[in-house]
Amino acid sequence: MVMSDLFMGSRNTSSIACVSGWVFRSRFAFGALFSFLLLASCAELRAQTQDISGKSSQAAANTAAPAQTPGANSSAEVSTHDTTPVFRVHVNLVLVRVVVRDEKGQILTNLKKEDFQLFDNRKPQTISAFSVETPKSHAVRPVTAAPGESVSSEEASAIAPVVGLPGRFVAMVFDDVHLKLEDTNFVRNAATRFIKAMTPSDRVGIYTTSGQITQEFTDDQNALQKKLFALTPRHLAGQGYASCPDMSYFQADLIQNKHDSQALAVATEEALICAYNGDRQLLDAAQNVALGEASRTLSEGDADSEYSYRHLEDTVRRLSAMPGQRVMVLVSPGFIPSSLWPEMSQLVDRATRANVVINTIDSRGLYTPDLGSLTDPRPVAVQTLGYKQTYRVAAQSAQEEVLTTLAYGTGGRFFHNRNDIDVGMEEAGSAPPVSYVLGFSPQNMKIDGRYHTLKVAMAGKQKVSIQARPGYYAPKMLPDPAENVKQEIAEAVFSQEEIRDLPIELQTQFFKKDPVAAQLAVLTRLDVKSIRFRKAEGRNLDNLTIATVIFDENGHFVTGNEKTVEMKLLDTTYDRLSRSGLTVKSSFDVKPGTYMVRLVVRDGEGEQMAARNGAVVIPY
Repeated sequence: MVMSDLFMGSRNTSSIACVSGWVFRSRFAFGALFSFLLLASCAELRAQTQDISGKSSQAAANTAAPAQTPGANSSAEVSTHDTTPVFRVHVNLVLVRVVVRDEKGQILTNLKKEDFQLFDNRKPQTISAFSVETPKSHAVRPVTAAPGESVSSEEASAIAPVVGLPGRFVAMVFDDVHLKLEDTNFVRNAATRFIKAMTPSDRVGIYTTSGQITQEFTDDQNALQKKLFALTPRHLAGQGYASCPDMSYFQADLIQNKHDSQALAVATEEALICAYNGDRQLLDAAQNVALGEASRTLSEGDADSEYSYRHLEDTVRRLSAMPGQRVMVLVSPGFIPSSLWPEMSQLVDRATRANVVINTIDSRGLYTPDLGSLTDPRPVAVQTLGYKQTYRVAAQSAQEEVLTTLAYGTGGRFFHNRNDIDVGMEEAGSAPPVSYVLGFSPQNMKIDGRYHTLKVAMAGKQKVSIQARPGYYAPKMLPDPAENVKQEIAEAVFSQEEIRDLPIELQTQFFKKDPVAAQLAVLTRLDVKSIRFRKAEGRNLDNLTIATVIFDENGHFVTGNEKTVEMKLLDTTYDRLSRSGLTVKSSFDVKPGTYMVRLVVRDGEGEQMAARNGAVVIPY
């Protein structure tokens, strides 16, 4: 059950707002998705709350009636209607994380704001926000106050050590559908070394394109290594089948989709030998055999690619719901998407929208083209050997294209043609020692959901390589204005960036009910003087949306709610709150443990936002 209390300065004042909220629930369908159950509760003079089962409970007894102004009805300060206020779309800062390397590949650590140039659709932008981040930048000190004692996040920094709360989520995806057996041990050993080097704020998940291995995000190295030991190639089709003629997916794609007559002629010559012992009177029949084999090979290859794509899509969805930096590391020999290229483009778009960076690693390492086996017992046509070798080389090169597209399309890196795959995996999955976050506010942006290209350059003439996201999507106007607000707040909730448009303070309390149950209270204190009220009919009008979400120590959603505080303040009440501030309390039933608290506040009239991170340790 989720309960809420509203305080205005002192214990002898009453609620001046109707509180309504979404209760966040998590579910898994192709990953963690979050739905919001809209609840509303409102009563004149007394704020009430309603739990999920429909039972009502009166707000805390310390919420009493305010002093009334002669001739005025104080109940008018409490909204009792359920209509949704109309909000305008607020465009936040566009944040661009940048890693800069010199000619030797070393990360530059001493750059300043004036060293960067930023372009949006080729137009120079003013960098209005700049910060330097390290792996420790998002460390949060947990609140370890005694039960019932309120401690703010600022105070916690002086009394509690930093704990390994999640700040970076790395999804390691192994393409076991296409992985070769000879590369498996190589990849497994490199991944094991990467896991052993995890930092306290890293959370790693292990997934495969076959879907046979899944380990949700965790800091448990033993659990991760156990999953790695189970990694093995799991080809879905066509294994152990000696085809006639011998045909690769690349050649089948040339025949079926590209109508390459030369590729068909090569396959026909081979079919004539393996099926009809070289009898050229059966050339038409051999061609039909070749076409049939091309169709079968293409169908099986498409099924493998489709399966791989669906699980990659699923992993992006899982990452999108994690509260922090999101990185996917795809370890694969590559594959040829063929007819799936539109879907792969959509995957890049989806990852970009969710700020997911995809780094790719070619599991083949430094390799030479495979020209086929000299011990293959199947008869071959001598005149086709050169063509077959050409197809093999071209196919192995074409396999890289999908890895290149996923990496460069999301601002990631592609590690290939190197045998130090463990170094590549460390660079792909670990947070860089220093990164720079550039922020700008797009001017005159159209709310049309279109893609904007981004380019980051250096102001000087240094020879450097720059890793940054290649673009972003403008907000898209939804038919229901309230849906725009929901989307904006949801995006802020599942980020870890702190927003300081409004001065707010996050405090937490906990009360142990028994050894296995506790109540966690999150208090939001807001400086009312900073809110942009609208004056109408002698009232000060505004709405505050307050979203509070609780994540566990591995970044998984636990519970949360969202409230809309509707205010119609008389001047006397406004003056009193300007001195005392406004505090809103939300309470959650949780088990003992370590939790991360994410608080997002949005001002309806001024369209300003604030976001804070906190942590609390509830002892067993």
